[in-house]
Amino acid sequence: MDATNSGNLKTLPLHEFHEAAKARFGAFAGWNMPLTYPLGVLKEHLHTREKAGLFDISHMKLIVVSGPQAADAIARACPLAPETISLGRSKYTFLLNDEAGIDDDIIVTRLGENRYVVVANAGNAAQDIDTLTKAASGLDATVEPLDRVLVALQGPSAEGALLSAGLDLSSLSFMQGIEPRENWFASRSGYTGEDGFEVAIPLEEAKDFIEKLLAHEDVEWIGLAARDSLRLEAGLCLHGNDISASTNPVDAGLMWAIAKSLRESGTFNGADALRAAIAAGPQHARVGLKPEGRQPVRGGTALINADGRTVGEVTSGGFGPSVGHPVAMGYVETDLVAHGTTVYAEVRGTRVPLSVHPLPFTQHRYRKG
Repeated sequence: MDATNSGNLKTLPLHEFHEAAKARFGAFAGWNMPLTYPLGVLKEHLHTREKAGLFDISHMKLIVVSGPQAADAIARACPLAPETISLGRSKYTFLLNDEAGIDDDIIVTRLGENRYVVVANAGNAAQDIDTLTKAASGLDATVEPLDRVLVALQGPSAEGALLSAGLDLSSLSFMQGIEPRENWFASRSGYTGEDGFEVAIPLEEAKDFIEKLLAHEDVEWIGLAARDSLRLEAGLCLHGNDISASTNPVDAGLMWAIAKSLRESGTFNGADALRAAIAAGPQHARVGLKPEGRQPVRGGTALINADGRTVGEVTSGGFGPSVGHPVAMGYVETDLVAHGTTVYAEVRGTRVPLSVHPLPFTQHRYRKG
């Protein structure tokens, strides 16, 4: 997150809401995003864990894939069998490149017999639309990007706050989605490890709905900085840091998202390269890392062993307000993945020990069905 000049950045549809809330803005994925509010990162983080945090994530993109061969189009692009997804169910999956690198991690929700909605990461949205459009070429399928205000409401008070705003999503379990009103989309999901929802709203209806949410005593705006510390404690990957176009799902420890039958015989983009990666086994492994002491170790920092040999890299790091100590995620050589194994990082001339730690650092509190 780079708090640099905002002249060439896209602006959120509800930018004036964040200005009125006295947000501090910065650049992220080509957008001018609210990083923090007067509450501050620490209190924003803890407020989300304890009550309900409201995040404007309108930089992310919703893409509808529909038509008689919509499932075929998605199956070309992703290691997913869309036709097997139950109506109203969401699935985490990937858009892979020819080398099985993760061009993006996405969530696909089946809304109808031949209708799916894809939620794409902001920095990859244009590429994702292009990938899906190419996958739909020659098929009876349409790829339609949507313009919506997208917000996430996360934390134990989220369901009640939505009810007070006139939206009842209490019937949903984790990773279920519906269209509760015309041109709306809502799912019980999120990026914090807490129970919560993501709601996409037409712009002309968004302001009134957001004002109703903010009228709830437990709801506060939460910025991108706290969103990052929340997702890191929850052990959730950030594309561009923890996973990227040069990372395959084998090394990333994300093969749970790909059905065994697809691993063996799927014809999705990158399938052959993924099978080769599976056969070769992980070349390094994604792990949680707990730095000793109070000094966070940031992403991009090399990891070394006791002899000073480079054995990995931190991909995300910061302080975990809920756990009260620094937290990090990164990759290490596969013989170093045992919990409690010690590696080291050089931070400002000091060698900081880090122990391999189970992910997540905080227990997920999703509403399971």
